[in-house]
Amino acid sequence: MSDDTMIARITQILRDLNQGGRFVASVLTDERGLALASVAEAEEDAQAQAAVVALVAKSASRVADQLGMAGTEEVAVSDTHGRLLVCRRFQVGERGFLLSVLVPGRHQRYRLLTNRAVQSLQQILEILGK
Repeated sequence: MSDDTMIARITQILRDLNQGGRFVASVLTDERGLALASVAEAEEDAQAQAAVVALVAKSASRVADQLGMAGTEEVAVSDTHGRLLVCRRFQVGERGFLLSVLVPGRHQRYRLLTNRAVQSLQQILEILGK
């Protein structure tokens, strides 16, 4: 399977995630914060979210280190409008990835959908890494 086909499949997973959860945006980045794929209601949302994801992940990692928390899996940040930015870390082999979603409501459920998306992404990224 070509890299373009794999990226198309990853993008479709993000699109399905947004539709299933009525999320505003979703972004998949690598451990360095490089955006691999993103889907958003508006292109500006995806670009803005991709820009802050790396900062949130680094900040969360530093806080976790200072508190002695091993391997933070998820970080969530809410704003005054009730939106929630959820960043989920996961591994594929030795490589780290971050799935971030912008949830429009603080009390909206997201965990089951993001779990399923992470599982699907891991399968595709394993093939891509071979």
